[in-house]
Amino acid sequence: MNYFLVKSEPFKYSWEQFNKDGRTFWDGVRNYQARNNIKLMKEGDLVLFYHSNEGKNVVGIAKVVREFYQDPTTDDANWVVVDLSPVETLKNPVSLEQIKAEESLKEISLVKQGRLSVMQLKATEFDKILEMGS
Repeated sequence: MNYFLVKSEPFKYSWEQFNKDGRTFWDGVRNYQARNNIKLMKEGDLVLFYHSNEGKNVVGIAKVVREFYQDPTTDDANWVVVDLSPVETLKNPVSLEQIKAEESLKEISLVKQGRLSVMQLKATEFDKILEMGS
């Protein structure tokens, strides 16, 4: 299993809306590194959902329910999406400040590459963030 973190501005697509929808394709990625991370996602992989700009919190867990395919919002073949479904809301959102303060998370892309919208996490990093949110 692989682990990832995706970022969304809550006014554009919030965790609450994602839960209402029950499933979505993750579109709008226009960065090659983020796109390459989408291409690594396999069905069943777990994904942390992070509210960026407003809140700056990891708020929930999603899972990949369909592997990458052409982004339906563009004709440009460079861009792909995956389908995600919500799994669980974190009991306590985990803030960016908490993540930055945690020694074992200092190397994650959320800290090192703040603008990257889709990033891979190690299992230990994923588990640590879940522990912080329980």
